[in-house]
Amino acid sequence: MNVLESAFNYQDHVRHEWVDYNGHMNDAAYAAVFSHAVDQFMDYIGLDERARGSYEYTIFTLETHLCYLKEAHEQEEVNVSIQVLDHDSKRMHVIFTMKNGKGDSLATSEQMLMGMSTAENRPAPFPETVAHIIQQISKAHEHLDTPKQVGRQIRIRR
Repeated sequence: MNVLESAFNYQDHVRHEWVDYNGHMNDAAYAAVFSHAVDQFMDYIGLDERARGSYEYTIFTLETHLCYLKEAHEQEEVNVSIQVLDHDSKRMHVIFTMKNGKGDSLATSEQMLMGMSTAENRPAPFPETVAHIIQQISKAHEHLDTPKQVGRQIRIRR
């Protein structure tokens, strides 16, 4: 697989059941969209359902930091891209960016993802073919600016 031929993009739309009493997408729905994006990203890097069974391997989300940038409304298109910020043999530090159909940034989700052996139920290095794809993506993202949401702390500024 040459991941450079087509960039990762998860597409969805704001469903009726995701809209809250404020008339826009509920905060939990943003988290759900990012979770679905992680699942599709796993497929993209070669860890689809069949491969997860074959390798006895999966990816867990260890930590996530959501930033809500703009409201999303019912039926609005959402597109989620990823930037690999760093990685090692079994972890990826990534940021997902959700945009609407006009290209406006709606939210970001900075995440630490961990590769896990399902046979041993513990962290393990990425399978070789998956590690190669992650390396390709990381190399392609080296020139990208780090989004300002990366590494943010929650605090009251004084």
